[in-house]
Amino acid sequence: MSEVQPPQNRSFLSNIFLSPDEPRLRAGWRLLLQTLLLFVFGMAFGIVALIFGGLPELIGPLVGQLLNFFIITSSVYVARRWFDKRSFESLGLKVDKYTLLDILAGMGITFLQMGFIFVAMLGLGWLTFEGFAWEFDPINTVIAGVLNFLVVFLLVGWNEELLSRGYHLQTIASGLNLFWGVIISSAVFGLLHLGNPNATWMSAAGIFFAGVYLAYGYIRTKQLWLPIGLHIGWNFFEGVVFGFPVSGLDIYALTRISVHGPELWTGGAFGPEAGLIVLPSLVLGALLIYLYTRTRTN
Repeated sequence: MSEVQPPQNRSFLSNIFLSPDEPRLRAGWRLLLQTLLLFVFGMAFGIVALIFGGLPELIGPLVGQLLNFFIITSSVYVARRWFDKRSFESLGLKVDKYTLLDILAGMGITFLQMGFIFVAMLGLGWLTFEGFAWEFDPINTVIAGVLNFLVVFLLVGWNEELLSRGYHLQTIASGLNLFWGVIISSAVFGLLHLGNPNATWMSAAGIFFAGVYLAYGYIRTKQLWLPIGLHIGWNFFEGVVFGFPVSGLDIYALTRISVHGPELWTGGAFGPEAGLIVLPSLVLGALLIYLYTRTRTN
């Protein structure tokens, strides 16, 4: 028989700073350090934002998201490797046969969600269809606007999912559990959008539920590719294709509409995320995620 080993005595500082299970910092300290890295890398790349500050409005969002790409990816990569002592891929970035399929499926699911919102609001008389972009603008302006925001939303999908469903959710879950990882990371996700134009606490609540919905895509696949596809598609179809504001931002739209229904339901100037109309859309999306992943073995 082997002897039972006595529990290892840990110092006061070790209990505060170090995980009881393995030689790395506790989850809260890792989150704090990653947030500090965001500020450090943000200041380092800030000079680039100043250089490009005079670009036309159409190009501005693209430059901003490129900067966010370098800032968020760098901070998460360093935190994951040095503080978490895990591989960057282990956040849910394994490239395999499902990668492209998950991204495209996520975009397809959100097309149906946004189509549902559009048809519902049109049928209820809450929006008026005014025409298509090519009826108002030259075709080269239409193509440039669509391609620009497609790239912008590709970057947004990567940036925000890597941070929220990647580092935030998974780090909190490692310190507490998955339930609280989803709840807290989704709450932070909602609060981060309070700085957007026309944001309200109602919009923050809507973004919170959207965060839970995106986390469901991660939980079903244990990878970030489906949430990334959902996020890309949500923004692109909401703004560019169906003409709604995207989290308070005016986007180049192929479909020109005016929304005049009750703001409690439509979300008003912030977009559908701030209205109750988003809730049945999220239920529909969750059902489609379940159907898409029901045969998946993680």
